[in-house]
Amino acid sequence: MRDIMGMMGKVKEMQAKMEKMQEEVAALEVNGSSGGGMVSVTLDGKGNLKGLKIDPSLFKEDDVEILEDLIVAAHKDAKDKAEAETAERTKALTAGLPIPPGFKLPF
Repeated sequence: MRDIMGMMGKVKEMQAKMEKMQEEVAALEVNGSSGGGMVSVTLDGKGNLKGLKIDPSLFKEDDVEILEDLIVAAHKDAKDKAEAETAERTKALTAGLPIPPGFKLPF
């Protein structure tokens, strides 16, 4: 019976830590850039676009497709960084737990 109570306590502790980590990730801001810094985006921890900066030299009619590609690339860069940060925080939180390979947290 003690083992079950101890396990329940650890589950509640883990749940509290997970909720705190999710709040921290949601508040996280990640910057991504492309084109040598000519386009940069800022995302929150959930991948929502919060800001966009474009170097004025890219505002030429014949460069619209290039600009579009650079925005997409900068967004991907920032999103990859946000996912890596979330994975790192989750890994630190779940260290020592027998979680199956490929199982992703938070759910």
